[in-house]
Amino acid sequence: MEKVFEIKLPQFEGPFDLLLFFIERDEVDIHNIPISKITNDFLDYIHQMTELNIELASEFILVAATLMRIKAKMLLPRPELDDQGNEIDPRADLIERLLLYKQYKEACGDLRNMEDERSNKSERGNIQRELAEIALQNSQAEELMNLNLYQLLKTFNKVITRFEAEKNRVRHKIVQYPYTIGEQKQMVLEQLKVKEKVPFTDLILSCENKIHAIFTCLGILELLQEQVIRISLGMGFNNFWLSKG
Repeated sequence: MEKVFEIKLPQFEGPFDLLLFFIERDEVDIHNIPISKITNDFLDYIHQMTELNIELASEFILVAATLMRIKAKMLLPRPELDDQGNEIDPRADLIERLLLYKQYKEACGDLRNMEDERSNKSERGNIQRELAEIALQNSQAEELMNLNLYQLLKTFNKVITRFEAEKNRVRHKIVQYPYTIGEQKQMVLEQLKVKEKVPFTDLILSCENKIHAIFTCLGILELLQEQVIRISLGMGFNNFWLSKG
């Protein structure tokens, strides 16, 4: 009988907290992030959160889209150059934000330790007696005795407002499409086994939808980067051919 293992994922304070966890877990250089692996780990975590019916914050979705955009840029055969002709690292902005977040996180940790240390200190006086007197002054019996119709209506209005806000709260849903870059790479290679040259337009027109076309393009870019296939230009707009490298 096959064993089923239940994996419980920790909750993180935000997407950058999750990214730092992956970086520290794999002991990688934050200035040279393996963007492909980090992206896959991040998307796997999001998919498992959705399977557990955990509501995703919008910042997680934004960072996931940013990682996919960086990954696509790094797969392009022609890198972007700055005014001096130097290659622009698509990860530079993400790395800068991660370093800044790490500094703030460490500073918050220091402040939290200082807060804990300060909370262990108490001022001179009989604190237990004072707390007992405050609890007695704010007892439920006294509150009920002073309750009036205006306070009831005010409390009811607050509850209704919170109920409406919760009911109309925007909820994000991530749909996992039945396509992978690996499958699209294999599909392109299968096409090249049958034909010596395959038109790019034939591959795109065979896609079911826009998302399918995006995965197909990413698969072609990875094959070009791996030098498994090559591109030859033809006549006309977007008319080029794919052949084995």
